Amino acid sequence: MTAPTPVLTPARRTIALFALALGGFGIGVTEFASMGLLPDIAQDLLPGYAASPTTEIARAGILITMYALGVVVGAPVFAALGARASHAKLTFLLLVLFIVGTIASALAPTFGWLAAFRFIAALPHGAYFGVASLIAARIMGPGNQGKGVALAISGLTVANVVGVPLATWLGQHLGWRWAYVLVAVIFAVTLALTVLALPRTPGDPTRHARAELRAFRNPRTWIMIAVGSIGFGGFFAVYSYIAEVSTEVAGLSTASIPWVLAVMGIGMTLGNLIGGWASDRDLTKTIVVGFSTFIVSLILYTWLAPTPVGLFVTVFLIGITQSMLIPSIQARLIRIADRAALLGAAVNHAAFNIGNGLGAALGGAVIAAGFGYLAPGWVGVALAVIGLVLALVSVMVTRHDKRRSLDTVGIRVPAE
Repeated sequence: MTAPTPVLTPARRTIALFALALGGFGIGVTEFASMGLLPDIAQDLLPGYAASPTTEIARAGILITMYALGVVVGAPVFAALGARASHAKLTFLLLVLFIVGTIASALAPTFGWLAAFRFIAALPHGAYFGVASLIAARIMGPGNQGKGVALAISGLTVANVVGVPLATWLGQHLGWRWAYVLVAVIFAVTLALTVLALPRTPGDPTRHARAELRAFRNPRTWIMIAVGSIGFGGFFAVYSYIAEVSTEVAGLSTASIPWVLAVMGIGMTLGNLIGGWASDRDLTKTIVVGFSTFIVSLILYTWLAPTPVGLFVTVFLIGITQSMLIPSIQARLIRIADRAALLGAAVNHAAFNIGNGLGAALGGAVIAAGFGYLAPGWVGVALAVIGLVLALVSVMVTRHDKRRSLDTVGIRVPAE
């Protein structure tokens, strides 16, 4: 049984919720700013850069892969190991690991060490969002699970508007290592605020790692993981190549790229808030509407992005529609995982990073095949459609389970 949350003063409640969002902000900066700093890192740490900049920048992309792999590995591991721990203490531990991994990244002497440290820095990523969303929902009170997830993720979306451009600018002007120093400072401030304000509730001594991992025996869990991995892949198929579309297709200057990303980030921030609010009212409808509008926005992108106005409008729509899905899919995973709520909340972010790799790889493949920079948009449509179909399968399985349960106790359910 989960212990009741201690009553917090309004000031402490505000600080606690802000701190949880600030941690998400730091994660967003460290994950996405690395993409913009790949040329600087390659020039500094890869000796072949002078002879072949394009090849070495592509090689530096392994840093993105290593971070995504760290998220995928760390999410279930920390969720399982932290099953019986106090959520507040688990949050402190995860933030310490963030700080250590990020400082190590800033001090990495070679490219190989940097890749290893990016993997380590990513390990707490999924578990942090999982435990932060559970704590936020508990602080907000019953019926606010979707809002709790949205608040924990809000820092991630705001990072795309403010933090990523700032860290990229800092890295380009003072050196890429200073971007990681900035991230380490953000995590240190987050740790101090969480220690000050998070409510201390005891862990559940009846839980253990094996009990958490049993959630993976449930095929319903895997269906929702597939929804996140494939559906989110549609977003990353577009996001990974948005810079090339901006300059090579829409004819904008490179100076316009941060503005394109910022507009998408604003859409993501609004979509996250809408998704959290809507999920608490009708979770299934939020997922279905979210995917449907996401698919439409991707189709519009492939048609309208060649014009600057069309590009800005459609990236905003893509940001808002895909971001509606994050809190709703995570809330559904929490429900399906039942008592293994931390695991359910954490693996959503592992799925998100699988989608990162899948979308980027498939988008790159169609570009390499000669279909042009807008072709990843159609890859995104295909992946989003598969995500929607899998989500509908998940809903139908749940309804079948409810009917069977009611039939077992002798209650007849009329056909829909």
